[in-house]
Amino acid sequence: MGQIKHERRKLASRFADSSMTTTTDGTEGFKYSPVAMMPDVKVIKMGGQSIMDRGREAVFPILDELVAMKDKHKLLLCTGGGTRARHVYAVASDLELPTGLLAALGGYVPRQNARMLQMLLASHGGLYIMNDDFEKLPLYFRLGCIPIMTGMPPFGYWEKPTEGGRIPEHRTDAGVFLTAEVLGCKRAIFIKDEAGLYEDDPKKNKNAKHIPRITATELMKLDLPDMILERVVIKYLGRSRFCTELQIVNGLERGMVTRALEGEDVGTIITR
Repeated sequence: MGQIKHERRKLASRFADSSMTTTTDGTEGFKYSPVAMMPDVKVIKMGGQSIMDRGREAVFPILDELVAMKDKHKLLLCTGGGTRARHVYAVASDLELPTGLLAALGGYVPRQNARMLQMLLASHGGLYIMNDDFEKLPLYFRLGCIPIMTGMPPFGYWEKPTEGGRIPEHRTDAGVFLTAEVLGCKRAIFIKDEAGLYEDDPKKNKNAKHIPRITATELMKLDLPDMILERVVIKYLGRSRFCTELQIVNGLERGMVTRALEGEDVGTIITR
């Protein structure tokens, strides 16, 4: 018997060779007007190594400020990893594990920090949420809660490989920025142990000059050896739609978090 020849049939369709980004009038191109879902939310990151690792002395006064502002502003609190996350990355790198696995393992530490903050804020409506609970934020705010989540973006095993190393490029700073961008917030607030950016490390050089305001482009050109935020965040800021400002404040100085929540340009402001 001869071989049966199977022919592949193709249905004529205008979508067959389309980029799937056509507009409603049929012309090519992806034109749309994104909607800012909750632009009035204050997206805040509690630093891991800079704040959480310092314990009660650093954390409790900041929580007092957040509680005092919770009925005035919608607060979404995100957490960093800190020293324990760095230990995870160090051990996993020595084992030559891939970047995606490092991201998945490193993500457990800021998640643990978020759970601790939830316990400390439980009597004030502190509520630990996962990434899958993001769509419930309007309900949580309506109930007067303070949602608390990991700052780590939900890339996990799908984190792209990093050039020149294994440490995930998208860590908790990146996750906080992306959260603010998705919600449509103009500014993301990062609580650290320094008053923002300096031309040199202020912990080593007491005469280091403070940078109160700078653009993302200017900051990338400076190419600072030690930057207080992840560099990928500064790159993304340059092409953001909604989150056009990053604010870094010193949480160890009483009142700075409150002033930042009230819209004051304290600390350092990095603009798009």
